[in-house]
Amino acid sequence: MTGTILIFGGAGGIGSSVAKSVKALGYAVHLVGRDKARLDAAASSLGGASVSVADVMKSDEIADAVDEAAKTAGGALAGLCYAVGSITLKPVARLQESEALADFQLNALGAFTAVKESLPALKAYHDTASVLLFSTIAVHQGFTAHTSIGLAKGAVEGLTLSLAAELAPKIRVNCIAPSLTRTPLASSLTSNETLVQSIGGMHAMQRIGEPDDVGPLAGLLLSSQSNWITGQSFGVDGGRARLRTKG
Repeated sequence: MTGTILIFGGAGGIGSSVAKSVKALGYAVHLVGRDKARLDAAASSLGGASVSVADVMKSDEIADAVDEAAKTAGGALAGLCYAVGSITLKPVARLQESEALADFQLNALGAFTAVKESLPALKAYHDTASVLLFSTIAVHQGFTAHTSIGLAKGAVEGLTLSLAAELAPKIRVNCIAPSLTRTPLASSLTSNETLVQSIGGMHAMQRIGEPDDVGPLAGLLLSSQSNWITGQSFGVDGGRARLRTKG
C-alpha cells in the first residue's frame, strides 16, 4: 500500500466510488459515516477497509474519527476526502436561517474541521499529501432555489483556494463540482425518471451523472499521480456549467 486515504461520507454514492478508485490505485481507505451497517457494507464491497462512525455536525466526533484513521494508518495519512453534502432546494423567501446554517455547518465548517484535525497526520506523510473537497455546479451557474447550497458550497471553493495556498507545498488541496448525480442523497430528484430525462437533456452529454463519473477523477486528485495539481475546482457536470448546445 502507498498510504491511507480518509474518506468522510465514505458509504455514500460518491464517497463509495472515490474509495473504489483509490483502492484500485493501491491505497488503503478509512471510511467515515453515521451508519455503521452502511459503512461495514461499503468496506466489505472494497475487500476490506477500516471504518469510524461519526456525525460531521459534531466537531468532537470528526476529531475522534481522524484520530482513529491516523492510528490505523500508523500516524500518517496520504489524503483526506470530504465527500459530504446536502440538497436543500428552496426559494430564498421560504428558506429558514436555521436551514442555511445547518447546510453551512455540514458542508463548509465540517470540511474545515476535517482538514484542521487531519493536518498533523497529513503533514506526517512521507510524500505530498492531498485533500479533496466537494462543491457543486450551482457555484458556477446560478439556479433558482439553490441559495442555501450555493452559499455553503461557495464557501467550500473559497476554503479550497485558501488552504491550497497556505498548505503548499506539503499538502495539495483541490475540489470537484458535480452536477446532479444519481446517488442516495439525490434520490428525491432521481427517483422521478421524467425529471431525470428533463434535467439530463439540459447537459451537453444528455444525461445526469453517475457516481463512477466522479470517482476516477477523485482518485487521480488524491493520488501521487497529480502531484503538480493544487488549488483547482474541476467541474464533473456533463458540460452543463460552460456549454450551451441549444439556443
